[in-house]
Amino acid sequence: MPKFTILSRVDAYVDYTCEVEAGSAEEAVDLVFEGLTPVTWQQQGVSEFDAVRMSAIDDQGNDIDGYSRGKG
Repeated sequence: MPKFTILSRVDAYVDYTCEVEAGSAEEAVDLVFEGLTPVTWQQQGVSEFDAVRMSAIDDQGNDIDGYSRGKG
């Protein structure tokens, strides 16, 4: 019997944190968001949610047309 590779693609947030010196939490967020201070991001984890899509994929990682289920 042939074998197929199935991709499960899940909506998710990937969490990163960094440390920044600032006078307040609001200032720290603004400095980082606006790119006004150099930071080193550390990956913290993944939170999966809602939409899940599964599909058969070929050797190059492309969907095999017509063999998908789910949303996303």
